Amino acid sequence: MKKSLIALAVLGLSGAAMAQSSVTLYGVADAGIGKIEHGNGTLNDGSDKVEFLSASRMNNGNSRLGVRGVEDLGGGLRAGFQFETGLDLDEGSVQGSGGGYWGRHAFMWLGGNWGTVKLGRTLNPTFYSVAAWELTGMANYTIANAYGWGAGGPRNSSQFAYKTPTFFGGLTAEVGYITKHDNADKAKWDMNVIYSSGPLVASVGVNKTKDQKTHYVVGGRYDFGMFRIAGGYAQASQGDLYRRGFMLGGTMTFGAASLTLDFSRDTKNQWSGEKYTNGLIEGKYALSKRTFVYAVYHRYDDTDNYGLGIRHNF
Repeated sequence: MKKSLIALAVLGLSGAAMAQSSVTLYGVADAGIGKIEHGNGTLNDGSDKVEFLSASRMNNGNSRLGVRGVEDLGGGLRAGFQFETGLDLDEGSVQGSGGGYWGRHAFMWLGGNWGTVKLGRTLNPTFYSVAAWELTGMANYTIANAYGWGAGGPRNSSQFAYKTPTFFGGLTAEVGYITKHDNADKAKWDMNVIYSSGPLVASVGVNKTKDQKTHYVVGGRYDFGMFRIAGGYAQASQGDLYRRGFMLGGTMTFGAASLTLDFSRDTKNQWSGEKYTNGLIEGKYALSKRTFVYAVYHRYDDTDNYGLGIRHNF
C-alpha cells in the first residue's frame, strides 16, 4: 500500500507542515531469472547466459524508489514535485536511467484548471503517447523498444513542458521544449496529442532535435473486454539514419491471468541495413492488485531472449 507521509517529516524539515500538503513514498521491486542475447549494456545484461535479472531488458520494469508531493494552494491551484531513483537488485547499485541519482524523475510542477506546467527531468511527451496504447504497460521488453519509443529515448532533461486539461471527454495534448544551451547546442521540441475515452485510445507523438530527422509515432488500442488489440507506426533516427516500422498485437485476459502477443516489422532500417521482424509473447498472473509474476519470450533483431520474474508495486 502506498504510504502517505507528512511532507516535512520525509524531507527532514520542521514539523509545522500545512494541513493541505502531503508527500507519498512509492516504488517498484522487480527481479527474476533469464537469458539475454541482446542487451543494453547494463550490469548482467546481454551475457547470453542464464542469470539473475534486475534492471535488464527482460525485466518487466526497473526497480525504483520515489517520492512525490503536492500542496493545495487554493483557488484550484496546486504545486508539487516528483523525485525518483532506479535500483539494481543484483547488488543494490543505483540505476539512473541516463541521469544522476534521481535520473528517472527530478521535476516540479504547477497546475490548475488551465493545465499543468512541469519543469525538470521526466518522461517525455512522445513516450506518454506510446504508453497510452502499448499492451505490456511499457515493460522493459516492449516491442516499441525497436524504435526508441518513437522518441530517441524515454526521458528529457532540462525540459519545460505544458499539458492541457482534458477536452471533449478525453482529448489532451502536451508539449515540451529544451533550449539549445541545455542540449549540446541543439534545441529540441517534443509533443503529443492523446484521445482516451471508453474502450478507444489513439495518439500521436512527435519530437525533433535540431539538425536531426523527426521522430514520430502514431497508434491506438481498442478494448473489447476480455480482449484488446493495439497497433502503431513509428520512425526513430540516429543522426541522419532512421528506422521505421509498424507494431501490432493483442492481449487476452482470463481473470487474474493475461496473455499478450505482439510483433513489429521494419519497413525501413538504415541503422543496420536489414529489416527485422520482432516478436513478443508475455504471460502474467496477478497474485494481488500490487504483485504479479510474469514470463516472457522476446525475439529481438535475430536474437532470442527470455525471462521469468516477479514485480511488486508499493
